[in-house]
Amino acid sequence: MAGREVLAVAAHIVGGRWFMAFASLLIMSAAGATYIFAVYSKDIKTSLGYDQETLNTISFFKDLGANVGVISGLLAEVAPPWAILAMGAAMNFFGYLMIYLAITGRTARPAVWQMCLYICVGANSSKFANTGALVTCVKNFPESRGIVLGLLKGYVGLSGAIFTQLYLAFYGAGDSKSLVLLIAWLPAAISFLFVRTIRIMKVVRQPNEFRVFCSILYISLLLASYLMVVIIVQKFAFSHAAYSVNAAVVLLLLLLPLSVAVKEEIKIYNHIKQASNLQIPNPNPDSDRPLSVAIDRAPSVPNELPSPPKTLAGRIVAAVKPPKRGEDYSILQALLSLDMLIIFFATICGVGGTLTAVDNMGQIGESLGYPLHNTRTFVSLISIWNYAGRVAAGFLSEIFLARYKLPRPLLFAVVMVVSCAGHLLIAFGVPRSLYVASIVIGFCFGAQMPLLFAIISEVFGLKYFATLYNVGGLANPVASYLLNVKLVGYLYDREARKQNGVEASSSPGHKSLTCMGARCFRLSFLIITAVTVAGALAMLVLMWRTRAFYRGDIYAKFKEGEGSKLEEDSCQVEEKKKKKKMEKEAEGLSEMTIKENGKSVN
Repeated sequence: MAGREVLAVAAHIVGGRWFMAFASLLIMSAAGATYIFAVYSKDIKTSLGYDQETLNTISFFKDLGANVGVISGLLAEVAPPWAILAMGAAMNFFGYLMIYLAITGRTARPAVWQMCLYICVGANSSKFANTGALVTCVKNFPESRGIVLGLLKGYVGLSGAIFTQLYLAFYGAGDSKSLVLLIAWLPAAISFLFVRTIRIMKVVRQPNEFRVFCSILYISLLLASYLMVVIIVQKFAFSHAAYSVNAAVVLLLLLLPLSVAVKEEIKIYNHIKQASNLQIPNPNPDSDRPLSVAIDRAPSVPNELPSPPKTLAGRIVAAVKPPKRGEDYSILQALLSLDMLIIFFATICGVGGTLTAVDNMGQIGESLGYPLHNTRTFVSLISIWNYAGRVAAGFLSEIFLARYKLPRPLLFAVVMVVSCAGHLLIAFGVPRSLYVASIVIGFCFGAQMPLLFAIISEVFGLKYFATLYNVGGLANPVASYLLNVKLVGYLYDREARKQNGVEASSSPGHKSLTCMGARCFRLSFLIITAVTVAGALAMLVLMWRTRAFYRGDIYAKFKEGEGSKLEEDSCQVEEKKKKKKMEKEAEGLSEMTIKENGKSVN
C-alpha cells in the first residue's frame, strides 16, 4: 500500500504544473547559446579567414534564426508542445555541430552562405524551445505572466555564463572551439529529456502562487550571485579540478528549484486526498485534477448577434477590425494593428541597439586593448546582468502594475533611455569603462525582453500568443541587419582599412582586418544612441494609447471563473468539516435525549 502511495505521489509530481515550470526553467537555461556568440566568434573569424563585415553577416543570420519564430509559432497553433521541443532539439544539434566541424577543420571549408545557414538553423532552435516551453508556461500561469516571463527569460540570460562554466570544466580554458560542441549536444539532450513534461494544463488559481515564484527567484539570485563571484575569481589562476567543482555547484543550484516544485506538488496532493476523504463532490468532472472547483455563475442571456456583412468589403472590414485591448486578437488583426507597428519599431530601436553591442563585445574589447580573458569576463557579465534585468523587469513590472497601475510601455521607455549610457561609454572609449558598459547593456537588454512579450500578451490576448510572441521577435533580425551589418560592420571595416592601408575598393570577405582604438565603434554607437532615443519616444506613444487599458483590471477575465480556485476549495473543505462536526454533535444530543426519555418512561 505504501508503495502504491509513493507511486501515486510521484506520478502527481511529474504531472503537476510546478514540475512543468521547473522543466521549463532547465530548458530555458540551455536556450541562450546565441548570447555567447562573442566568445567563439573570433574562432570563426580567424579559422575561416573572414573580415568583420562577413562575421557580422553571420551574426545577422544568427539573430535572424534566433528571432524569426513565426514558423514555430504557427506550428504551435496546431501541434502539441512536445513536437515543437523535439523539432527544436534536432535543429540545435545539426546547426551547431556543423559549425564545430567547420571551425575545427573536420569538414571542407564551407562557403559563407553555408555558415549562415548552419548558424541560422542552430539559433532558430531557441525559438522552438521558447515556443514549446515558455509560451506553454505563460498559458499555464496567466495571472503571473510577467513573473513567468521574467524568470524564464532570466534563466535564458544566465545560460551564457552557465555554458561558459560547464565548458571550462569539460574542455579547459584554452579550447573555446569546444564550446560550440557543448552548445550542440546539451540543449538538445535537455529538451528530449522533458519533451513529454511540457504541456498545456488547466488554469488553476493558487493563493500562494506569487510566494512560490519568489522562492524560485531567490534560488536564481543565489545562482547568479555565485556565477558573478566565480567570474571574478577566475581572473586568477584556476585548476581543472577547481573548474570541475565549480561546474558541480552550478548544476546543483540549477536543480535546486526542483525541491520547491516537489514541495508544492506534495501540498496539492495532500489537499486533493483530504478533499476526497471528506467526499466533496467534484463539480467539474472533465478537469485534469479532482482539486478543481468550478465557480457558480448565473447563466448569461446571449445578446442578439448582428448578422454578418454580406458584401466582400464588409467581410474584410469585419475580419481586420480589432476587438478591445486585452481581448483575443486574431493574427491578422494584431499584425494590422497600429499598436503592433509601434511595438515593432520600438523593438528595432531599443532591443536592436543592445543586441548589436552584445554581439560585438568581443571586437569592442579587442579594439580598446583589453586582453582575451577580459573579453570572456565581459560576455559573462552581460549574461549575469541580462538575467538581472529580466527578473527585475518581470517581477517589478508585475508589482507596479498591480499596485500602482503603472503601464509596462512606460517602463520599456525608461529602460531604453538607461541603455543609452552604455552605448555612449562604448562610443567614447572611456578607459576601463567597458565593465560598466557591459553591465548597463546586459541589464537593459534583459529587461526589455519580458516587458516586450508581456505587453504583446496583454494587448493582444493569449489565444494566439505562440505566434504573436514570435512576431514581436521579428524586429530583432531587422535591427541586427540594419545596425549590426550595415552600420557597425561597415564602419568598423572602413576604419580597419584606413589603419592597415588597404584600399576601400578591395574585395571584402577574404582578409581578416583588425581595427584598434576608440574610433572603430565611435560613430556607429553614437548613431545607435540616437536610434534608441527614437524608440523610447515611440514607446511613450504606446503608453499614451494604452493608458485607459492599463488603468483597468487587465486580468479580470481570469478572476471570473476561468479555471479553479484553490482558496475556494479550502473554504469548502473547512465548511464541510464544521458541518460534519455539527452533525455529530446533533446526533450525540439526540441519543442523550432518547435515553433520558426512556428512563423517564420506565
